[in-house]
Amino acid sequence: MEKTSTSVPRRQLGRYLRQLRDEGGMSIKTAGEALDCSTIKIYRIETGLQAVRTLDVKTLCDVYQAPAELAETLVSLSRETTDGWWQAYGDAVPDWFELYVSMEAAAERIRHYDGELIPGLLQTRRYMEEVMRIGRPDWSDEERELRIELRMKRQRMLTRKLPTAPQFDVVLSEAVLHRPLGDPAAMADQLTHLALLNERPNIRLRVLPLAAGLHRASTGGAFVMLTFPQPRREEGERPMVYQEGPTGALYLDRPADVAAYDAIWKDLARLALPEAESSEVIKSFAGERR
Repeated sequence: MEKTSTSVPRRQLGRYLRQLRDEGGMSIKTAGEALDCSTIKIYRIETGLQAVRTLDVKTLCDVYQAPAELAETLVSLSRETTDGWWQAYGDAVPDWFELYVSMEAAAERIRHYDGELIPGLLQTRRYMEEVMRIGRPDWSDEERELRIELRMKRQRMLTRKLPTAPQFDVVLSEAVLHRPLGDPAAMADQLTHLALLNERPNIRLRVLPLAAGLHRASTGGAFVMLTFPQPRREEGERPMVYQEGPTGALYLDRPADVAAYDAIWKDLARLALPEAESSEVIKSFAGERR
């Protein structure tokens, strides 16, 4: 697995640009002439070996006569092929997490199972504060605030217009709903927030009832599965499984590993309550904490 944080969006952008060039019946030489550069540079851009300026993406989209919405998407993607926005947060984004942030931003579908906590992309500020205070008591107020700001900025991708917001599927253990915060009102607000998020078309949140008993994820813990857009004419980014611990993370992209977690996800989906029923359960817990 590559460690360069911007490699995934860069490769995706290159594939899209190559696809547009091929569909337009244009040679790599002609594309180079449009940018007043060598064919080697075009090759490196299309294979994700080189970052590409936003202005050059606009020029190529014009030359390839890309639809306006697609061109805007590619221009937006190009901004993440140099230094990702998260790099402005310095040590708040450790090396092992930097890769995940870039891949999360490039995913078209995210599947998340958790038996302990509400996923970070769905957390309210007060929930974050308590989770970080308990999980990392060594952080100063300034360090904690920086990480809260980072997490809240990551949440924006669930409502972005371009590129299209990813589909976010969550299976959450009922135990997470039972687990209180120090401030009951803050937990009530968090649960109400979850119910509202479940009304969005790109978010599917389902509750795994305690009555389901042991299941295939019981021994493995929380995990995230990322799926990426696939070009029509060639192989795209492979799906990836991510698991995070206190001091690092595990990235799995071998087909056998991904297939194993896909089977676990299917078992969780089979046992979880339907979305509407899950929302009612969440609202009920929220009401109990008012």
